[in-house]
Amino acid sequence: MANRIKNIFLPAIDWTSIGEMDKLTHPDISFYKMAGVHPCHVEENLPVLREQLEKSCNRDDIVGVGETGLDYYWSTDYIEEQKRSLRLHCDVAKQTNKPIVLHNRESTTDLLDIIEEEQDGSLTGVWHCFTGTLDEGKRALDLGLYLGVGGVSTFKNAGVDNVVKDLPLDRLILETDAPYLTPAPHRGERNEPAYIKIIAENLAKLMNLSLKEVASATTKNAFDLFQIDPADG
Repeated sequence: MANRIKNIFLPAIDWTSIGEMDKLTHPDISFYKMAGVHPCHVEENLPVLREQLEKSCNRDDIVGVGETGLDYYWSTDYIEEQKRSLRLHCDVAKQTNKPIVLHNRESTTDLLDIIEEEQDGSLTGVWHCFTGTLDEGKRALDLGLYLGVGGVSTFKNAGVDNVVKDLPLDRLILETDAPYLTPAPHRGERNEPAYIKIIAENLAKLMNLSLKEVASATTKNAFDLFQIDPADG
């Protein structure tokens, strides 16, 4: 199998996501599903969010809550709805003892402020597709979050490479965010899980570590966060 991909974590974007995930099968790959509503969809789903979210996240085969978060890039028409949705996702994550997956675009201060307010010692999760500053990353770590390192860390002039190299490896998780944010040298192409190796190799180079060290640590981090027994992966 190309690049030995054995585990794929699947965040949801809306209520149709779980049904599509349920159809996925592969003899050599384990799929780990999540439930949630992306912030760009809350204007359509918020009136029925709590009942559906609680029901979905209580499923035994759902390992995480999300993705949720804030996005001020595409529209600022539903900021308060996004914030209420994020708080609700945090509440359900704590109720179900499952980690939250956070989307953030041009909303870092508000996002971290809400996580700080919602953090009661039991909230865990990951700031996926981390593109923040070193101080923002450290604040997220202090709030109990992991940081997702993806294709942007391979982009020239993005600045993410200079930040992630100074973050602790035991709090980093690798991700592709497929089909988006394809790592260099494949920018402009459709992203896919197999490209995770490129991201791992780049992080190893940035941190002056071996690929094996990075792969082992980040895999362990993901399994720890999502409470998965490695023997099952």
